[in-house]
Amino acid sequence: MKTWFKSGAPWVWLNGGAVALCMIMVVGLLGLIAVRGFGHFWPADVVQTSVVDRNGERLDVLGEPVRREVIPAEVARTNGYQVGEEDELVTRYLFKQGNRDLGSDFSWYLDVGMGEWTYPENAVVVERREWGNFYGFPVELREQGAVVATPDQENFWSELESRVERSVDLHQQIRHKEKVEIGRINHQLERLRLDERRLELQAVSGEALSQALAEIAEQREALNAEYREIKAERDAIYQQVARDSLVVTTVRGQERTITLDNMVRVTRSNHLSRLEKVGQYFERFWEFMTDEPREANTEGGIFPAIFGTVTMVIVMSIMVTPLGVLAAIYLREYARQGTVLRLIRISVYNLAGVPSIVYGVFGLGFFVYFLGGNIDELFFPESLPAPTFGTPGLFWASLTLALLTLPVVIVSTEEGLARIPSTIRQGSLALGATKSETLWKVVVPLATPGMMTGLILAIARAAGEVAPLMLVGVVKLAPSLPVDGNYPYLHLDQKIMHLGFHIYDVGFQSPNVEAARPLVYATALVLVLLIIVLNLSAIKIRNTLREKYRSASD
Repeated sequence: MKTWFKSGAPWVWLNGGAVALCMIMVVGLLGLIAVRGFGHFWPADVVQTSVVDRNGERLDVLGEPVRREVIPAEVARTNGYQVGEEDELVTRYLFKQGNRDLGSDFSWYLDVGMGEWTYPENAVVVERREWGNFYGFPVELREQGAVVATPDQENFWSELESRVERSVDLHQQIRHKEKVEIGRINHQLERLRLDERRLELQAVSGEALSQALAEIAEQREALNAEYREIKAERDAIYQQVARDSLVVTTVRGQERTITLDNMVRVTRSNHLSRLEKVGQYFERFWEFMTDEPREANTEGGIFPAIFGTVTMVIVMSIMVTPLGVLAAIYLREYARQGTVLRLIRISVYNLAGVPSIVYGVFGLGFFVYFLGGNIDELFFPESLPAPTFGTPGLFWASLTLALLTLPVVIVSTEEGLARIPSTIRQGSLALGATKSETLWKVVVPLATPGMMTGLILAIARAAGEVAPLMLVGVVKLAPSLPVDGNYPYLHLDQKIMHLGFHIYDVGFQSPNVEAARPLVYATALVLVLLIIVLNLSAIKIRNTLREKYRSASD
């Protein structure tokens, strides 16, 4: 046994077991997130049953069973339910029954006295833009108040589907006109207003002022005329969208009229085949990845959060890479070795361990209020008192994360420079190259893989940070994307959404916890996959550079 321990084999097996355990835990965690999150998009069957409430009355229930729990019978008795004295445990089911405008859309029901589960084929799930899903039965389809079709007619479902698709297309046209075309006009009108304000601050007078104001007035009138034309087109589309409506009834006989402009999708889950459910699953998942959030972020998609996260990471990488690389080159190649340099290195190492929220407070106080406030006074006085850069935004969030990840890039770049053999430097100098040429044409290219390693670590940390971003530019719901067709195209002063903050907001600030639960899992998995994609891209670049300079050195 002593010989076996001295051979080192136990430690090899221990390390291998630890690595295997870590891999199992990581894969298990990702699997749990995937099952809990992506299962949300599957069109589950709709169950109809009856239950007995606390007053002993029998109620009809229609909805999707979400999960079941076994609880002590004493807890049910305490809450007023009639449970037999001989029962020690009872089972309860959580039903997603929608109809938020009529009451709670998630409810627990005991299996005591519960009726048989049936799956009516004519039950529909209406995904609405407001008030969540509606679960019930269709009564009639109307056009401008007149009945077009009823469920007993053969063409009812095809007619309903075609009209819902038409409504969705018209809604997308409205959103394009409001966000893109009208948004462009509003942006140009705001620039004209700032031009007028700039003329006032510059104290321009005489003929030059009159001519400039006349040009601004002419441009404003042209924009207003274009706005009136687009608004008329939008209003005409609104009238078309409001044309159709669907009359539905709940399982308890309550009748409602839902206009098709408030619908996203109508699904007969119990009537769909397995293949049709798979198709709708991918359709819902695609909408989740490409659509905007709705209903306090508990419904809809996460595209603005994905776009904001990627944009912020790219801007952060552009800022942190040259700063970190130049600092590392100076510390390793130019700075005089001594006590001061050792203190600087110790400070850099300690900065890597500072809590991220401290960087957020620093970014808010120094970057936003001090630098941003002074930038507004120097370059954007016409916008004051409304701040331009003196408020949290994309640029300050990226700069704060660049400062947060700067020690990682510095240390990794220094390690990469230290691994370059001294013989390479000496050989370059012996061939007549200067120290600067040796550094920038020989040493730095060979150390590029180490620099990329630092960037990979920086991206991995920055993409998952939340605490500092809450102070310097990330919001619950951004009105528009930071990149659009309006000059200067990339709006660094604009607030953004972020996947990490979106997870926090949906998980802890949502008014509907049960509705938000699967979205938390799905968004978390998307964030993990996004970080993996960003890291793999950087790793691919690093490996390419490593092979390039390795073959060149050979």
